[in-house]
Amino acid sequence: MISSLTGLARPFLLALDPEAAHELTLRALELGLHPRAAEARDQRISVSLWGLDFPNPLGIAAGFDKDARVADALLVLGLGFAEIGTTTPLPQSGNPQPRVVRLVRDRGVINRLGFNNEGHAAARARLARRVPRGIVGVNIGANKASADRIGDYVAGIAAFNDVASYFTVNISSPNTPGLRDLQAPEALDALLARVMAARAETVAAGGTRRPVVVKLAPDLGQEALQEIVAALVRHGVDGIAMSNTTLDRAGLSDAAAREDGGLSGRPLFHRSTVMLARVHQATQGRVPLIGIGGIDSAETALAKIEAGASLLQLYTGLIYEGPGLIARINAHLAQVCRERGLQSIAELTGTRAAEWAAKSV
Repeated sequence: MISSLTGLARPFLLALDPEAAHELTLRALELGLHPRAAEARDQRISVSLWGLDFPNPLGIAAGFDKDARVADALLVLGLGFAEIGTTTPLPQSGNPQPRVVRLVRDRGVINRLGFNNEGHAAARARLARRVPRGIVGVNIGANKASADRIGDYVAGIAAFNDVASYFTVNISSPNTPGLRDLQAPEALDALLARVMAARAETVAAGGTRRPVVVKLAPDLGQEALQEIVAALVRHGVDGIAMSNTTLDRAGLSDAAAREDGGLSGRPLFHRSTVMLARVHQATQGRVPLIGIGGIDSAETALAKIEAGASLLQLYTGLIYEGPGLIARINAHLAQVCRERGLQSIAELTGTRAAEWAAKSV
């Protein structure tokens, strides 16, 4: 019954202002007005990574649940994990509205939100109240007006270490001026040195060693990408997420395509998947990757894995396809494993990386 109502609600939500529709969705999830996945679990699509047991490789990308309001409801939908944030030390309102634009014809979204969130304290309080029933990562960022942006990331490690399953260090949003500068070699070295030292300090104090993932932009040149990946490997990060939104507007047909902000959804799929494959090659498959960008079907999810992803994240695809997309993707991945005689979906990771990496962006 709830699944049917969810399908009927989608055209209504698409008719609303994007942020209003998003808030209604969050409230419905808070109230339990959402479909629930079947309890059956196919071991072939489970993923063991970083000492964590993901029931399936599909997660929600940061930006959906900025303040940890609905993490457990998202897991009930059938996702293998959820990632909350981006969260910053201090609350901030973000950029002026309107700041989210749907490109319906292109099946994309442009956002210039600017890390609007309630701050560390609010998100941490919610995570501390939950009874852990699944994997919830915390995406950490820096306040726009911060005098020490690297210090903001260090503060995130300290604030959430006891309630986060893993961390994602977001240095790739295009909507906080200068944030992507942290991807430059010298700045990245300084950031990673302090973040990894902060993690070591929490472990030395008796805390759990949480995996650290770094999220990159898809608009990097090949030389810059190689330098960045080398730095990430040198500092021993546990994973790389590829990718955040893009500033590229090639091939769009929607009248709103020239709006400022980062582009997500179907138009990002090709670029982000090529970059994912190139990162897989640059790391020689030794660093687990999270594939993000343009996953709106079972086929695109599989392509991300074949290009090099161990885990997947989606967000914009759910806006256009609804929560039923989650079950379709997981069912398809399990079917592919059965048809190909595979024991684990992990056997497909990177099998077409060379092919994808050779494509142009």
